[in-house]
Amino acid sequence: MTNAIRLERRFEHPQVAVWAALTTPELLARWWAPGNIEPVPGHRFTMDMGNWGQQQCEVLTVEPGTAISFLFSEGMLDTTITWRLEAAANGTVLHFEHAGFDPETPMGRTAYEGMGSGWPGLLNRIDGVLASQPDVGQ
Repeated sequence: MTNAIRLERRFEHPQVAVWAALTTPELLARWWAPGNIEPVPGHRFTMDMGNWGQQQCEVLTVEPGTAISFLFSEGMLDTTITWRLEAAANGTVLHFEHAGFDPETPMGRTAYEGMGSGWPGLLNRIDGVLASQPDVGQ
């Protein structure tokens, strides 16, 4: 059995702008970490997680403008991150899932606890990035 972190955030920004924040390397680096993500299935990329090192990733699935899922920390944690967007009145809802943490291993437990407390603040930073660049997604 594995554990998953599931969160939901509402943004007062159009879906196209939130999609850009999730899938454009320059914007992703402003709210999370530098990485050469591309919303293309099979695309392999690296996230620079600072003290936690270079994390290898691979895009698994993409629904353009709506959802992306990728393998995160391949060969170490082997977890999967999924971002799914839903249009809402005056904005967008982000459904987030970071799944596959192994509670039977010290690394899995530590990562689950650390990322479980870290992701809420990271996702909240998306709003500030988009507010500072109102032309994103236009």
